[in-house]
Order: sequence, then structure tokens, then C-alpha cells
Amino acid sequence: MPNRLADQASLYLRQHAANPVDWWPWCPEAFADARDRDVPVLLSVGYSSCHWCHVMAHESFEDDATAALMNEWFTCVKVDREELPDVDALYMQATVAMSGHGGWPMTVFLTPGGEPFWAGTYFPPQPRQGMPAFTQVLNGVAEAWRDRRDQVMRQAGSLADGLRQQSAVEVAAPPPAKDAVAAAVRGLGDLYDDEHGGFGGAPKFPPSVVIDLLLRRHWAGRDPGGRALAMATGTLDAMAAGGVCDQVGGGFHRYSVDDIWLVPHFEKMLYDNALLLRDYALAVRLTGEDRHGEVAGRIAEYLLREMRTEGGAFAAAQDADSPGGEGAFFTWTPDEIRDLLPATEAEAVIARFGVSERGNFEGRNILRVVAPEVAVQPSALEVLYEARALRPAPDRDDKVIASWNGLAIGALAEAGMGMRRDDWTQAAREAARFVLDEMVVDGRLMRVHADGRARHLGTLEDHADMADGLMALYAAEFDPQWVLAARALADAMLGLFADPAGAGFFMSGTDAPPLIARTRDLEDHPSPSGNSQAAWVLARLHLLTGEPRYRDAAAAAVGLVSAQAQRWPQAFARALATADLLDSRSVEVAVVGTLDDPRTAALVDAARAAAGPYAVVAAGDPADPGAATAAPLLADRPLVHGAPAAYACSGFTCRAPVSDPDALVAALRGG
Repeated sequence: MPNRLADQASLYLRQHAANPVDWWPWCPEAFADARDRDVPVLLSVGYSSCHWCHVMAHESFEDDATAALMNEWFTCVKVDREELPDVDALYMQATVAMSGHGGWPMTVFLTPGGEPFWAGTYFPPQPRQGMPAFTQVLNGVAEAWRDRRDQVMRQAGSLADGLRQQSAVEVAAPPPAKDAVAAAVRGLGDLYDDEHGGFGGAPKFPPSVVIDLLLRRHWAGRDPGGRALAMATGTLDAMAAGGVCDQVGGGFHRYSVDDIWLVPHFEKMLYDNALLLRDYALAVRLTGEDRHGEVAGRIAEYLLREMRTEGGAFAAAQDADSPGGEGAFFTWTPDEIRDLLPATEAEAVIARFGVSERGNFEGRNILRVVAPEVAVQPSALEVLYEARALRPAPDRDDKVIASWNGLAIGALAEAGMGMRRDDWTQAAREAARFVLDEMVVDGRLMRVHADGRARHLGTLEDHADMADGLMALYAAEFDPQWVLAARALADAMLGLFADPAGAGFFMSGTDAPPLIARTRDLEDHPSPSGNSQAAWVLARLHLLTGEPRYRDAAAAAVGLVSAQAQRWPQAFARALATADLLDSRSVEVAVVGTLDDPRTAALVDAARAAAGPYAVVAAGDPADPGAATAAPLLADRPLVHGAPAAYACSGFTCRAPVSDPDALVAALRGG
């Protein structure tokens, strides 16, 4: 008989609906059950595309004997971390504090009041490699609860106090100044892998946010010797050649288990591919190198071909596992390739991607570029793609996450603008319309849309990433609705998530169900931290609107992590980029004219080309009052002798308008 998870919207929760475990979703009733039965809560947190989550489910949660122990001694709660990131973040802090490491699946034992007292991650069914068997863990925790309750409660109370203290930070310092940002970027050079790209050793995750910072530093003329650009493009090239890049279908897997980008964990996440699309598109803009544009195009094609849901939004992820086993969907043998392609094309594929009889992954081959001089026709890869599509495929998690869709909207809008792909901008527009129409309930952005309904209150990152995406969409097409929606989300961030003491932002809103501590999202992970992304959005909105409250909140949020950002730049790249923006001479460009006038378009193109990485460009018809309402930078900027004009401004103080694109470029590049 299915358990309580059968009717949940989350694919991850439904994957456990047939377990013999008497699972509860995260809800007050689960904790009431624990109180009534006087048992601890066993909290298990994971996500649908997590390989080791599936392994532990198969080994332990599907086992009748193990499930019987779980049901007798605990109230068992299953959480999809992608639905409830605040719950995940809170108990991950506890897990790291208790065990010294974190990851998923996360296994945490709580009092009926929600206070953690013992935690770990994956546990095998039998003792292995120094890890206890999961049943040994269950026995030990149940015995401690039964025989040493006072000790357990003291430990739980002490840990809960520590979690609360972590959130109660002191008032923020000033943001890092230019010299400090420059020193932090130099510090990234100490971590850079000159041979294989990336930062640090295995496992290697795509450092998308760091790459964005490095590219912007180069664009801003703050890259003496070109080291920042070299680190960024070296990493982009290494990833694009590696097995972490899907050489057949486009897009990137979540991370590489080695330091050479060869063997990935095969799940594909929306946020990774959105951020990397933006990176590769920015790289081609700065370098003019076609190879970056080709990778960007294949990421965008992947998103549009495989990740769009009905309605135009984007699905969350594709699983690491498929019915044939981990990686079976993505790997090849020489014979499979020869059976599909003419001999010459087959041998070119085999040579370029290093395909061998022995293989490089469990007797099969992860494709990676070993002979870049060997050309492979796109039509050959399309044949492989179509053949691969007939294999048993990994599951796709169709839930729509506001935050990750915001990243995709921003990436497609910015890449579409820079690479002149109107179809990408159109896709961004459709996704934005879906989120704003279907995921805002009574004025409140929700986090997830699944099974036809929006659910779970949006977190800080949902608001910040969506606002960032909407601002990119505005910059691509200057429709006032997008910046108005971004401003509404920014105001919600200030109203629901800002620390009343002026020290940045909390992860969950004041209207969210209370947890034992209100957590903060300060460090970048694969995606920007909520706190830093909020600061980034607010700093740029200040340039469009002139509202000091946006800049003040941005500075406070960056100041909150100022010391950490200088010490660990790889974890605070978005904060460092925002600090760079805040410490730069502001540049705003207002272009007035009808948007379908070629003269207006020429001025917009000139502004985009010359204004720099931290500038904002607004454009609109001065006869349209809505344009200036949305972007006050446009207010009181008339045409010049009836012709479109551009105003180069700093701090809303503008030079005389110009109608010639070359004059605008000269004004912007002349300072």
C-alpha cells in the first residue's frame, strides 16, 4: 500500500511512495505524531536526480526489515531539498557541525521539537569503509533516546542554540573596496589548476559564478596581464572538452568526480546549464572566439529541446541514473558508433572523442575531446543523439522552480541579446510569463509549480534570481513590464527577507512557517547565494531608479560577508562582483526613441558595446509614460530635434544627449 508520499507533487517524494517506510512529508502533523508516540524524528533529505539518494533508498528504504525498525522507533519524514531549501540549509548546517561533512542523502535525527541531535549522510546496509550500517545507526540512536534522554536533549538544545547564533550576526561591515576585490581575485589564481582548469582538486563543480566574476573584471579593464581572462577561458575550454559536457546532446552534467573533467555525476541541473550558458555567451562577447559561441549554442539548444515544460517554463533536472545503470544513457562503444554512421564519419567520432574498446567508464566510453583537430560534422552528432533518444532515458523532474527559472530567463535573454538569437529571447519571455502568471499567488511569489499548482513560499533566492532574470529580459527588449516585476520582487525582498538590524538577508520570509532557527544563504554554491544575488539585483536597480534604499541594502548585504569574501573568494564571487559594481563609477545610459526605429536600435547597440560590465541601459519612447515609470532613468529625457537620442549618465547626472552612435561610444569610453 502506498504511504503518505503518494499524493505529493514532488517527484522525489513520490519515488518513495511504495517504500515500506511509513513516510511523512514535512508538516506539523509529523512532529505531532512524534510527540504523541514519544519517538525521535528521522529526517531524510535528498532530491530526485541524486545518485546516492537512489542507492540508499534501494538498499535501506525498500528493505522490509530496515523499514520495520524505522517505523517502530521513529517518525520518518522525507524532504525534497529543492522544494524546501530553508529546511535543507538549516539541517545541513547541523549535519556539518556534527559530522564534519555534508551531502545528500542527508540523514538527521531530531527531537519532536525539531532540534537535531545526531546526523550523517549516506549509510550502507552493511558496515563499509569505516561507515556503520544504517541499521546500526538506527539501533544506536533509538537506544540513546530510550536510555540517555537527558543527554540527548542537552545536546539537541546546545546545537539548536548554536544554529540560532549563526544567524544572529553583527551589523555588517562596509563592502570590500577596489583593492580588496583585486586581492581576492588574485587569490583565485592560487587555487587555479593551470593544467586542467577549474579551482582546487576533485570533485570539480563548474565554477560558473567565479567565471562570471573573472570575465567581468576583464571587461572592466581590471585584469592586468590578462590572468582573469585566462583562468576563465581555460576553465571554459577544459569543461567543454571534458566528459562533464554532454558532447552529443549539449549541456553539462552536475560535476566531475575527477580533476580532469572526465567522469561526471550524470545528473543535469537547470541552474548549472543556465549559468554556464551565460558564461559562454559572455566569453564569446569578450573574445570573439567562435568556440565559446558554439558551446553556448549547444547549451541553449539543450535547454529548449529537453528542459522546457508545457507552458514554456523549464524543468528542474534530469536524473543521474537510467534503467540501464548510471551513465548507460550517455556512454558508447566503438561498435555502437560504427553501426550508426558511415565509416569515415564513425572513425572521425571515434578519433575525436577517444572512443576505445576498453572504454573509460565501466567498459564503455564517456565522450570527451582528445583530438580537437579531427572535425566531426554536426549531422553525425545528430544521428547519435537520435539513436540515444531510443534508449531508456533518465527521469526528468518536471517541477518548475522559480529561482532556477530566473537563472534560465536571465541566461537566455542575455545570450539571445548578445548572440542575436531572437528565439532564445522569446523562450526567456515565455518562461517569465509562466512564472509571473502561474507562480504568484495573492501577490506572493511561490517556489515550485508542480501538478498544475504553485506551492511552497518563495525563498530569498527565488526572488533574487527571478528579479535578475527579469532585469536581463528588460535589458534585451526594454518592455517595461519586466523591470516593474523585478522592482516588485526587490521590494518583497526588502519587506520579507531583510534583517531588521540592517545585516543582509535571511533565506526565508517573515511569513514562512517557523523553523528552530532562521537561516541565511551567504556562500555561493553552484549558483549565487541568495544574499549576494539580492545585493547584485538591488545595486543594479539603484542605477535604473536612483532609489538610495536599493543601494544601501546592497551595500549592507555585501558588507555582511566582506571578511569571508576576501578570505575565500571562490565561495563569494557574486558578492565580490557586487562590491566591484558598488565601488565603480556608476554608468547609466538612457536611450529615447521608439523601439522599432533603426536609429534607436543603433544607439542601443552602441550603448551595449561600450558601456561596460556594471552599466545599465534603459530605452523607451518618451511618449510612453509607462517606460519612465518602470525605469526612472528615462524620465525627462526628450528627443533631440525629433530624433532618437542617448544620454550618458553617472549618478543620474547626464551629459548632453547625442544622436550619433559613434559619439555615444566616444562619450562612454572617454569616461
